[in-house]
Amino acid sequence: MTRIALYPGSFDPVTNGHMDILRQSLALADKVVVAIGIHPGKTPLFSFEERVDLIKASAASEFSADEAKRVEIIAFSGLVVNAAREHGATILVRGLRDGTDLDYEMQMAGMNQTMAPDIQTVFLPASPTVRHITATLVRQISKMGGEIKDFVPDPVAEPVRQRAKPGQV
Repeated sequence: MTRIALYPGSFDPVTNGHMDILRQSLALADKVVVAIGIHPGKTPLFSFEERVDLIKASAASEFSADEAKRVEIIAFSGLVVNAAREHGATILVRGLRDGTDLDYEMQMAGMNQTMAPDIQTVFLPASPTVRHITATLVRQISKMGGEIKDFVPDPVAEPVRQRAKPGQV
C-alpha cells in the first residue's frame, strides 16, 4: 500500500523551512502531495503556476532524482481534508516552528480529526537552522532590499528579488 502524505501551505515563496519539512515528509511517505492553497481574496507574490515551478526546481536541486519524483504539486481551495481525500492521502503533514504554531495546529488537527478520522495529522518540527524562516519575512526582507539567499532554495532567490523589489511594500 502506498503511503501518501499531503503537505498544505501557501508556499509564497517556498522557503528553506518548507523544504526541510518536505524532506522530513519524504522519509514518512511514499509520495508527498504539496497542496498549494488558493485563496481568491489574497493576491500572492507568485501565481500558482510560478509556485509549482519554484517548488519543482527546488526539489530537483535539493533532493535526489528519486525523491523529487515522489513529490506531486496540486492546487486546492476549501477544506484541506477534502484535498487529502481527493488525492488518496492518509497523512496530513504540518510543520512546527514554535509553541505558537503548536497551539494553532492542535486546534486545526482536532477539527480535521473530527471531520476526517481516517486522516492522521503528523507534526514535524522544523530543524533549528530554519526554525526562524517564514515566507512572510522573506517577502518583507526582499521588499526592503535585504539579502534572502540564506532563507530560500537557490532557484527561488532571484525570482523573489525580481518580484519583491525594494520600495514595493
